[in-house]
Amino acid sequence: MLRDKVTEFFVEMDDFCIEFASQLENRPLLEDLSVKRRNRKGNLSDSEMMSIYLLFHFGQFTNFKHFYNQYVCKHLTDLFPSLISYERFNARQDRILLPLMLYLKYRGLGKSRGINYIDSTLLRVCHSKREKQHRVFKGIAAKGKSTMGWFFGFKLHLIINDKGELLSFYLTKGNVDDRNIELMTAMTKEVFGKLFGDKGYISKALAELLFQDGIQLITKVRKNMKQQNLSDVDAILLRKRALVESVNDELKNICKIEHTRHRSVKGFLVNLIAGLTAYCFFPKKPSLNITPVQTNQLSLWAA
Repeated sequence: MLRDKVTEFFVEMDDFCIEFASQLENRPLLEDLSVKRRNRKGNLSDSEMMSIYLLFHFGQFTNFKHFYNQYVCKHLTDLFPSLISYERFNARQDRILLPLMLYLKYRGLGKSRGINYIDSTLLRVCHSKREKQHRVFKGIAAKGKSTMGWFFGFKLHLIINDKGELLSFYLTKGNVDDRNIELMTAMTKEVFGKLFGDKGYISKALAELLFQDGIQLITKVRKNMKQQNLSDVDAILLRKRALVESVNDELKNICKIEHTRHRSVKGFLVNLIAGLTAYCFFPKKPSLNITPVQTNQLSLWAA
């Protein structure tokens, strides 16, 4: 199954890298002229490295080192004839961070269809008892609290549509509130219609701000709050909020965006972006399986 995906990944990544290189030549980046750079082509191209990373996040391996040494170097040598050592591959991984981010931004994300779900999931980088001894993310990660207890790491905020496609994402420290105004403003630029969330998004100021942008924030209410006057359709869609939690579950357990073996910040970012990109290639995503029905009077959604 993995071998069948290699060609699909490589063709897509290679086409994008060619387009990215042509755009980069037209708009050269500012560089420090005092630093000499060889800038020579490596044995393993960027598109091949990106394909290998996506293949790892698409499969059942949990350790990239084992995946590269025991699977890629032994069973995929005919597809990647210019393989390099794992140590060299690991040292060069930061060069594919920017292409992966641009691909995910402009080709991987879906489009809003009027029904959207928002949620955040925690990304632990170490056990909370070892946070003072942790060095890789010292001064970057933060201690936060979720419904599962205290943790040390980051938060990944996601907005998806009814088809399970990623619309936007945002990475913050673990102590950032889900109702942060700047965060929500940045995430909802391409979103319209109804936005369903859990009780952590209850905020009158946030609801009014989003309503001005044409977004209706709908959340569950606490026991000491008045019941909302929701239509039958909105009440049913609110009960389907577990859809975004299913997406988070696949990102963590299948795409493996969370683990505690990171040795650099860039390695953490490459692992995260590659996992999100691999999810976009999933042939079957968690979805509500609904389609718009056009009538002479109203536009309805039917299961």
